[in-house]
Amino acid sequence: MTETFTIAVILLAATVRVATPLVFAALAGLFAERSGIVDIGLEGKMLAAAFAAAAAAAVTGSAWIGAAAGVGASVALALIHAFACVTYNGNQVVSGMALNIVVAGLTPTLGFAWFSLGGQTPSLSDHARFTSITLPLMDSAAGIPALGFLYRELISGHNLFVYVAAACVPAVAFVLYKTRFGLRLRAVGENPHAVDTAGVSVARLRYQAMLVCGTLCGLAGAYLSLAHGAGFQRDMTAGSGYLALAALIFGKWKPVPTLLACLLFAFADAAQVRLQGVVLPGIGTVPVQLIQAIPYVLTVLLLAGFVGKAIAPKASGIPYAKEK
Repeated sequence: MTETFTIAVILLAATVRVATPLVFAALAGLFAERSGIVDIGLEGKMLAAAFAAAAAAAVTGSAWIGAAAGVGASVALALIHAFACVTYNGNQVVSGMALNIVVAGLTPTLGFAWFSLGGQTPSLSDHARFTSITLPLMDSAAGIPALGFLYRELISGHNLFVYVAAACVPAVAFVLYKTRFGLRLRAVGENPHAVDTAGVSVARLRYQAMLVCGTLCGLAGAYLSLAHGAGFQRDMTAGSGYLALAALIFGKWKPVPTLLACLLFAFADAAQVRLQGVVLPGIGTVPVQLIQAIPYVLTVLLLAGFVGKAIAPKASGIPYAKEK
């Protein structure tokens, strides 16, 4: 194996791991926005889930209880957002940002009050985390040149969340395009009046969409603290929710293009780690801050017009009031 091949495989494996929370969050946003609800609060739900998952796992010593707590916290926030925007027709952007701001302050405050570790949770042991999984045929494939290394680094050796995220993409595509629920979901995001006229509750569909959104955001947050990391740290989502929202727009509210957008952003994020310390002729060492900004600069450039016109669902962001 050449050094270039080794670096490429390791970089791709890192891309898959970094993309996992983006995929969960972007699919969560897809359900919300396809139902007509703009969800800026993906970041807040992920952060709350990461804290709840790490806190529960630290107290109980169970990764599964931690994951359930993370999903529960995210679903609760999703229902609050739905209550404000669906039941009371509140401004969806303001509601989402309010959740982000509240969670950003509440999680370190609770962390300090409960664990006295500066807003963090205790470091989790392997028993309280989701560790890597060795897939079948690992030993048999190990002896195959190149392919064995590819199988070990890129296919095998990830944690449960990575494989669930990969399975979620075709599952979401099937639900969205092949089921009655998916048909109604797409319809309510385009023309809620027609859905209401057909005798289907717009509010119920949007609440169901937000339940799915909360569940997927919960998995994204739990992944960050129980699998990718070993505990909660302040602001550990680091803008992942906003990147996921950008990937959703870049993918034009479709599952597979959204996945590709998540992988692109994740690749840029994974590559910036490799680029730190690079020396350019005539410039010198590239500042770390500039390297870390690459994923966000890429996001701005792509959304500034390089991806073509992205048309959101027509009813997205518009409160629906049932006609009497």
